[in-house]
Amino acid sequence: MTTATAQKAQSSDLVSQIIYAVRSMGLAPIPRNYQLFYEAYIGSNPDLTRDLAALGSRATQEELDELSHRHLGTGQAAVIEDAHSKLLVELDSLLKLLRQEQNSLESYSKLLGETAQRINSKSHFSTDLLSNAITLLSEATGTTIAHGEKTVGGVEQRSQEMDQVRRELDEYKRIANTDSLTRIANRRAFDERLAATYNNSTLLPVTALVLADIDNFKKINDSYGHPVGDKILATVASVIRANVRKDVFVARSGGEEFALIVEGNTADEVMIICERVRRALETRTFRNSRSGVDYGPVTISIGFAMGSQASDPGELYASADTALYYAKNGGRNRTVFFEERMRKDYVGKSWLIYKK
Repeated sequence: MTTATAQKAQSSDLVSQIIYAVRSMGLAPIPRNYQLFYEAYIGSNPDLTRDLAALGSRATQEELDELSHRHLGTGQAAVIEDAHSKLLVELDSLLKLLRQEQNSLESYSKLLGETAQRINSKSHFSTDLLSNAITLLSEATGTTIAHGEKTVGGVEQRSQEMDQVRRELDEYKRIANTDSLTRIANRRAFDERLAATYNNSTLLPVTALVLADIDNFKKINDSYGHPVGDKILATVASVIRANVRKDVFVARSGGEEFALIVEGNTADEVMIICERVRRALETRTFRNSRSGVDYGPVTISIGFAMGSQASDPGELYASADTALYYAKNGGRNRTVFFEERMRKDYVGKSWLIYKK
């Protein structure tokens, strides 16, 4: 057995054991469970391996989460991210090897079939030549074409199973990055996306961070209750999403604040985008269809800064937040582009001044 074949077999066996263990114990096929079993099975943490075995086949999700917290020393979000990265590397490697084997077997099976057909069509071949050819083919393969086809089928089934696990991991990561109320990206996803903005410095002059905050939202909650406030948050998210391009990243970055990362536009063009969103909300009717209660106009204040105006994600956020501060204090329901002169006036200011 070659080194590559041995590695493939070992990797295949490991992933198969993890999948079988998770499913046979009736556990949810979520990344943190795959991660826990992965770490235990590769033996990187003997104490974890021992404690997981001690739980037996009736382990509860709570017990597994406790093991993850105790032995892996990470929070749930970090576990999900780590599981996704490690297992996708394992799965991608395994799938590549499986598909190489599948293609190889299919090609060789086809070759054997064509060889047999050509031999049958050559009537002048001697009996000895045919006998020797068949013997050589048999020794070369070590098996029959039928067995090869069966192996191909097994490889294809295994590949499909690996693909399914990968889809499950991708889906749970998507859920982990989605705000459950507004169905747009959450703060965790926003932090990741904002950090990635500075991976390519050449795009910073045409990349903007936009922060939008609902005006007088506390008053809405106090007057009509949090259920109404939640519906308004969801509607605002929907209006924002509907009025920007599909490639614009939109997230709920906190409470009643939304964040957009716009790429490929100048500051003047970003201003036009922001104003389109602001006016769409300004003219939107917020009324209860059953009771007829009008919740009054719902507006947003917007501040934005270009990536080239900051040296890192933290400074960019502070710059956009400063512009948002000016939009609020300037009368609300307006868009302000960050200017460096604003920074010194913003230092020490509190959101409490203008968020009421």
